[in-house]
Amino acid sequence: MIENTPSAPAILIEETQEVRDRELSQAVTIILPAFNEGAHVAGQIQAVRSIMNGTEWVYEIVVVDDGSSDDTGLNAASEGIRVLRHNKNRGYGAALKRGIAAAQYDWVMIIDADGTYPSAALPLLLEHASGNDMVVGARTGAIAKVPFVRRPAKWFLGSLASYLAGQKLPDLNSGLRLMRKELVDMYLHLLPSGFSFTTTITLSAACNDHDVKYVPIDYHARLGKSKIRPRHAYDFLLLILRTIVFFNPLKVFIPIGLILASLGLGKFIYDITLGNISESALLGILGALIVWAVGLLADQNARIHSQNVRARRGW
Repeated sequence: MIENTPSAPAILIEETQEVRDRELSQAVTIILPAFNEGAHVAGQIQAVRSIMNGTEWVYEIVVVDDGSSDDTGLNAASEGIRVLRHNKNRGYGAALKRGIAAAQYDWVMIIDADGTYPSAALPLLLEHASGNDMVVGARTGAIAKVPFVRRPAKWFLGSLASYLAGQKLPDLNSGLRLMRKELVDMYLHLLPSGFSFTTTITLSAACNDHDVKYVPIDYHARLGKSKIRPRHAYDFLLLILRTIVFFNPLKVFIPIGLILASLGLGKFIYDITLGNISESALLGILGALIVWAVGLLADQNARIHSQNVRARRGW
């Protein structure tokens, strides 16, 4: 007697496809924001062109002269590339947004014109384009000449941002990165016109599960005078908190509520030993409850907004 046994079912696994999974052509717009970089911009353009000519990528170079008072625009134009000029200085982020809006390709690469970021790193970032929304040149290479005076603030802001974002961010505000143009468009309403552009796009991508790759690169001492000022550290701190509250408010409101609750409970216990309950103990506990309630409402609004944006853009 022959027994018929059912054959094992065929195993079929289907890969889900998202808009971000679509492969973009190997074509990139390289944007150099420049403000009073007349002495260096031509050399940086030549370096970028030399490196890109050794790759298989189609590319264009766009310099955005952010209202320079020197010959930045003329020197850039002498290299035969496209130059966009602001009639006054509008800020680093404004220059990037102008260049990205004018880009003809779906991939955009940003690099400073002051020689700090090595043009030799461009192919390293391009190698990781496939499957990622953004590739960041992290200044963690063998040569990373970050001014000593900036290191404490850079460490603190980076650690705070990593904690609030819920993941390690090797470089929060690197000015060398490759991005899908549609990624920038998605968060364009949040991107500031100042130096905080890169910080905002990093946090936005991290808080919304975008695929971001960090590639270690060197970082050289800049040519000319730095435009970063001590007050920018305070601006970065406010920006980090604002961006996290926008996307993940509970990361901010829960710790604040815990601090208030701890102070209130501690005072309450102390008051019991004295046989007199003070108003400050009750205010601490009540303040914690109010902060948590506001945080929950903010979190609900953030999730609704995020879902609406993704639905409109098909992400």
